[in-house]
Amino acid sequence: MLFIRHFLATVSISRSAADFTRLEPTASNGSFGGRNDQFNNFSLDGSIFNNPFGLDAATPGGQTDSQPVSLDAIEQISVSVAPYDVTQSGFTGASVNAVTKSGTNEFKGTVYGFFRNEDLTGGKVNGEKVFKPSLKQNQYGVSVGGPIIKNKLFFFANFEKDEVSELGSAFQPNTGSGAINESRVLESDMQLVSGILSQVNIGNGEFYDPGTYRGFTYDAQSTKGLFKLDYNINDKHRVSFVYNFLTASKEKPAHPTALGFRGPSATTLQFENTGYEINNNINSFLVELNSSFNDETTNKLQVGYTHFDDFRNALSSPAPTITLLSGGSNYIIAGHEPFSINNNLQQKVFQITNNMTFFKGDHTYTVGFAFEKFEFDNSFNLGAYGAQGVFFPSGDISDFRNTVGNPSAAAALVANYQGQFNAAIAANNDRLANGTGNPGGFALAETNVGQLAFYVQDEWEVNDNLKLTYGIRFDKPLFFDSSQKAQNVIDNACCFVPDIPYYNPNTGETVKLDNRKMPTNQWLVSPRVGFNWDANGEGTIQVRGGTGVFTGRLPFVWLGNQIGNPEVFFYQAVDPDFKFPQVWRTNVGLDYKLESGYIVSGDVSYTKDLNGAHVQNWGLRSPTGTLTGADNRAYYLDTDKGNSAFVFTNSNKGRTYSFSTKVEKTFDNGLYANIAYSHVNSKDVNSIEAEITGDAFAFNPVIGDANTDVLAFSKYGNTHRVIGVVSKKFNFFGENSPTTFATFFEYAKGGRFNYTYGGDINNDGSNLNDLLYVPTASELTQMQFSGAGQSSAFESYIKQDDYLSGRRGQYVERYGALAPWTGRWDLKVLQDINFNVSKDEQNTIQISLDVLNLGNLINSNWGLYSKQEIYNH
Repeated sequence: MLFIRHFLATVSISRSAADFTRLEPTASNGSFGGRNDQFNNFSLDGSIFNNPFGLDAATPGGQTDSQPVSLDAIEQISVSVAPYDVTQSGFTGASVNAVTKSGTNEFKGTVYGFFRNEDLTGGKVNGEKVFKPSLKQNQYGVSVGGPIIKNKLFFFANFEKDEVSELGSAFQPNTGSGAINESRVLESDMQLVSGILSQVNIGNGEFYDPGTYRGFTYDAQSTKGLFKLDYNINDKHRVSFVYNFLTASKEKPAHPTALGFRGPSATTLQFENTGYEINNNINSFLVELNSSFNDETTNKLQVGYTHFDDFRNALSSPAPTITLLSGGSNYIIAGHEPFSINNNLQQKVFQITNNMTFFKGDHTYTVGFAFEKFEFDNSFNLGAYGAQGVFFPSGDISDFRNTVGNPSAAAALVANYQGQFNAAIAANNDRLANGTGNPGGFALAETNVGQLAFYVQDEWEVNDNLKLTYGIRFDKPLFFDSSQKAQNVIDNACCFVPDIPYYNPNTGETVKLDNRKMPTNQWLVSPRVGFNWDANGEGTIQVRGGTGVFTGRLPFVWLGNQIGNPEVFFYQAVDPDFKFPQVWRTNVGLDYKLESGYIVSGDVSYTKDLNGAHVQNWGLRSPTGTLTGADNRAYYLDTDKGNSAFVFTNSNKGRTYSFSTKVEKTFDNGLYANIAYSHVNSKDVNSIEAEITGDAFAFNPVIGDANTDVLAFSKYGNTHRVIGVVSKKFNFFGENSPTTFATFFEYAKGGRFNYTYGGDINNDGSNLNDLLYVPTASELTQMQFSGAGQSSAFESYIKQDDYLSGRRGQYVERYGALAPWTGRWDLKVLQDINFNVSKDEQNTIQISLDVLNLGNLINSNWGLYSKQEIYNH
């Protein structure tokens, strides 16, 4: 699916690539065809432009919610789910490529600006007023391109800046006002905590500042630019040079879900300085040489280098993390953000690709190779300022209130915190003095990995109506000196115990794990064949499709976890037999152009995992306990459990079916309209919802044995989705001042979620992953509840939920529950004012208005979304 410049300008609502990738029928929040978005490949002018380590976001700049390249620097965007061209690789989801603009023989320039604030945000849902947090965003930029030497040397440049300021928390402390955004957290409790922490001396005559808890703002900014040169060396050789950069930062609250649910929310509040600032800085260079040696031989060489500098600045000075509970769940979060202690990630990507093409009669042969090297230097120091508040709570708010109410006890509490703060400050000073990566310093895990590929392909014009493309690709993972880098971490580790026996649940064998042993690097083979058939020889009925193997990359944080976590109490590893992701994909499509001008398309696709990803705990043997009663799932006795070792391994059980159809037409009056429908049925054994290996295990819902690779619904992909685009240009003010209206609409049923117990039912060490058993009415009478009304309340809850009602006497399925249908319309209005500045030169002033969720602007009952939140009951 290809989107060219004119289409980009018309349908872009949020000025992001997501405006266009969502037009692929099987797209859903960055995923395609029901696969995790980390398995996509993003490229710029054909060169790798991912976030290869895979923290938080699949795209560069994603942690700061920044677009790495301005939309004004993009000429076209393509999305390919099943390209049978073997030169394309690195994905098992989709390949998304953006092509940058080039200069021409004509000088062209653009100056632009966009603005929005909370006054442009709706304030009602279902007729009820809702809280509108403060918001201010300004985006402005400039683009210019043209000839340096006519017909010879051209340039294009773009510069853009984006500034956003928004409320740090949509929830405010409870004062009894009844405001719709009041949290359960009492303002008096926030004041008590602030008062105690403000008495802690942090040196140099200063006292700790936890920050405010009401009305504070978090800011974000990004500055980006792109410069491109195109040089026609001679008739046979052309070279292009592209440089782009991004400098972006965004202030955020402490991580909302890691280490328990930490807010800010209706149940939990944070102080301002508990947050952090994330920074994404990127510098990328690409050189491309296109050569035509003769009428039969051409060559394309690309050499690229990208440097990512991602780091955090905590808003707090060195301090412990403080977690106060109420009713057993997180209530107030204060102190230092636990994941932001000297958190720094350097990523360097070097790539070289060469494709030589030979034209021989009806055949076009391509022979090529690709080399990629990724270098990661990751400093991650969870718990470096103390474990209390991070891995276990600091106390209960009721005890805190009682303590503060007693002067002598309050003084002792301040003294206790003073000791924790002193320890955090000393730890920070010692680690800074010793240096990152040195004994006694901040941690450093270095990972060097890459991939080497060779491939050959033939495009055969069998006849005027049939074209076959077939080829084979060989990819070999490379790990360079990563084993030595793992040894460097072990040399500085406190608790590396290499001889602990673990249990491989896939073979039943007792094994020993070694962080220094990298996964298998055998060649991965990807044969593919595709076809395009002009069924009637008139170009009005095109049948296309193919079958083949696609080899992707993994988020390399998975391998980094192994290198950086050799300690016995949090051992993370990759199965020595682990293989890079591979899928076998088959699809058939039809494009039919009717005499009336309508184009009808349909696609059917099947994808099968060959090397899917799964996480197991090799510290668990098969569970030998069994619950009694209607819920008789297996559970782990203490004798079934050893030291945990969270291991990435493979499974081949995952599969996806998808179907999509689309109708489009450009009418004689200039109206363009399309509508598409897609159905995705995706199943896997683990949807991998976290970059930390232990979390990926803990978040995967199970029944009993947590290591079994059970095929169940994937978290990703909409079951049903209807999308469409309508655009039309009008001349209300004459032909020199056209007005364009364009709208995008989407109706989808997806949003898969789970019903799980709020405790560790199977005793596997996770209190997040035990799927619910739904009792029958008779079974419910045999169950014990803490209160007399709990049984009837549970019965009522089951009855009001169609999914639970249909699972009575059974366990719920992993991601078996679906949110209701949702719908949304977006509108873009463009008003052009064209005027001549000379006989041959015309300038244009364009005014735009973007409306996100038009339906809700018209009626507050429309355009509403159901969002899944995690609640304990």
